[in-house]
Amino acid sequence: MNEKKYFVHPTAVVDEPVEIGKDTKIWHFSHVMQDAKIGAKCSLGQNVFIGSRVKIGDNCKIQNNVSIYDLVTLEDNVFCGPSMVFTNDLNPRAAWPKGGIWIATLVKEGASIGANATIVCGITLGRHCFIGAGALIHKDVKDYALMVGVPARQIGWMCECGERLKFNEKGDATCNARCKGTYKLEDNQVRRIL
Repeated sequence: MNEKKYFVHPTAVVDEPVEIGKDTKIWHFSHVMQDAKIGAKCSLGQNVFIGSRVKIGDNCKIQNNVSIYDLVTLEDNVFCGPSMVFTNDLNPRAAWPKGGIWIATLVKEGASIGANATIVCGITLGRHCFIGAGALIHKDVKDYALMVGVPARQIGWMCECGERLKFNEKGDATCNARCKGTYKLEDNQVRRIL
């Protein structure tokens, strides 16, 4: 007997075929469309929708009421806050359907997206970036960038553990919280050193 190594709540709908990794949990009233790919150790909260051509990496946390439409890719360790939404069509019209010709979006490893944020399609969210609650993201976001507002603007940089980074005049920063990571700011780009 082929026993599933992931959990699906009885009220959730998972169309076949799908790929779902070990120890993933899919909670109340969620819907995963056929051909979706979801990694290991993910959590999909209540009322989550996952489209057919979605790819989700390992250890992603998708909170309640999130819709992830076709051609969105989440790399590993992405956090999607409650009721945030991705789009996949820049100019939708009900009378002029596009028949699945959508625009892809990439969310890189470790990115966090706050509650009620909107991510317009066709962009890339950089590694470990932090999107504030309610933000409207309509262009690419740099690695480690902290973005807020409508439309969103960058107001700083974030550590991989989720603390705000403060750079000195030499462009160096050390996280004083959990991870003690060391970072370098050069040419308006941040990279982790240690």
